[in-house]
Amino acid sequence: MSPKAKTETRILVADDQADVRHALKLALERAGYAVELAADPAAAEKAVHAGVDLALLDMNYSRDTTSGREGLALIKKARELDPDLPLVVMTAWGSVELAVAALKAGASDFIEKPWDNSRLLNIVRTQLEAIRARSETRRYRDIARIQRRDQGSSALIGESEAMRRVLDTCARVAGSDASVLITGENGVGKGLLADFLHRQSNRADGPFVSVNLGAIPESLFESEMFGHVRGAFTDASENRSGRFALADGGTLFLDEIGNLPEAHQAKLLRVLESGQFEAIGANKTQTVDVRVVTATNARLPEKVAHGSFRRDLFYRINTIEIEIPPLRDRGDDVLLLAEHFLGRFAHRHGRRLVFSEPSAKALKTHSWPGNVRELSHAVERAVLLCSEGHIEPEHLRLASFDHAGGLDFNRILPLEEAEALLIRNALDRFDGNAEQAAVALGISRSAMYRRMEKFGIR
Repeated sequence: MSPKAKTETRILVADDQADVRHALKLALERAGYAVELAADPAAAEKAVHAGVDLALLDMNYSRDTTSGREGLALIKKARELDPDLPLVVMTAWGSVELAVAALKAGASDFIEKPWDNSRLLNIVRTQLEAIRARSETRRYRDIARIQRRDQGSSALIGESEAMRRVLDTCARVAGSDASVLITGENGVGKGLLADFLHRQSNRADGPFVSVNLGAIPESLFESEMFGHVRGAFTDASENRSGRFALADGGTLFLDEIGNLPEAHQAKLLRVLESGQFEAIGANKTQTVDVRVVTATNARLPEKVAHGSFRRDLFYRINTIEIEIPPLRDRGDDVLLLAEHFLGRFAHRHGRRLVFSEPSAKALKTHSWPGNVRELSHAVERAVLLCSEGHIEPEHLRLASFDHAGGLDFNRILPLEEAEALLIRNALDRFDGNAEQAAVALGISRSAMYRRMEKFGIR
C-alpha cells in the first residue's frame, strides 16, 4: 500500500449530488487528504477564498442543466481568487467539448464521471506535485534575489588589472550558453561570479540554482540532482524535483565540482551531454534546458592526470575557464571592497563609521588568506566592536590570524572570541561548508550550527 499523503493537504470537492461528494470524500480521505465539501458554486468560492490546495469541481449544479456554464463561471472566479490553485473539473463521460472549454477557461485537468479511483488519485498527486515544483522554483528565485540584494557583486568590485581581465572575460561569455569553469582559492567569490554571469545572460529571468556538490552525501546525489518519485525508496513519501529540473530555463551552478566522487562523475556527464535524465523510480525521461557553471578550488588538470577526475567531464565543463585572483594580488581593491562592506554593515547595524589611516594600512598589508570572505568577516566584526567614529586596527583584529589563515596563539583572546574565530576559520577553509568544518573541528553538525547561531555566523 502506498504511503499516505500529508493530512495538511486540503482538497475541495464541489458537486450538487450528495452521493458524489461523499464518495469522493471517502476515496480522498483514505489516501490521507483532508476534504472540504461544497454543494454549490457560492460555497465553493467561499472555500477557495479561505484556502485549499486543490479543487475538484463539477461543471453543472442545477438540475437538468448540462451546458457547463456554472462550472465555467466557477473556474473563472476560482482563478481570480487563487491564480495558482490546481483545478480539476469533473464532466460526464463523453463530454469532450465541455472538458476542452474548461481547460481553456483555466482548469488544470479533468476527470470523467463515473470515475476510477486510481486515475482520480493519480491526477490529484500529479497536480499537487506540479504546484509544489513551481513553488520550489519560485523559492529558489526568491533566495537568489535576496542574496543578490544583500551581497551585490562585491567579489567583482575592483580596478586592479587582474580583476579587469576577469570582468572582460565575463563580458565576452555571459551572453552565450557556453559552460564556464570558475577557479580560485576559497573565499574569492566564485559563487558571486556565477550569479553575475547568470544575471548578464539571456537566462536572467530564469532560475539560478546553486548546489555545493561537496556537501551532498554520496547516497543522496541522484535524488538531489535528478529528483525521485513517490515510493522510490523508504523515505520517498512524495515526488520531488531535482536541481536540474528546478534550474530548467536558467543556470545551474555546481560548486566544488572537484569534490565529486568518481562514481557520480559519469552520471553527471551524461546529463551535461544530453540534457536528459530520469528521476529515481521514474520510467519517464525528462529533458531540461540548463546552462551549467561550475567552480572549484582544486587543480583539476592534476586530478585528471592522477585519474581521480574524468578527462571527458573536465573538457565538458571547461569550455571557458575564469580564474579569480586571490585578494592579496589585487592591490588597492582591498580598500575598495572594505569600503563596500563597511557601507553595507554600518547601515545594517545602524552605525556611522569610517576607517582610520592606521586601519586602512592594516587592511592593505594583511595577507588575506581567506580572501574576500575573510575581509567581509573582518569588517563586520569591526562594525560590531566600534560603536561610532573611526574603525581602528584593534577593531579589525587582523593579528588574530597568521599568514596561513590560522589563529595566532601568541595573543591571548577571551575564550568565546577564540571559539568564534576558530569556527570562522574552519568555515573559510571549507568554503562555507558547515558539515566539513564540523568534522575538522571534531564536533557534531548540530553543535556546529548551535555555535554558528550563537556567534551570528551565517
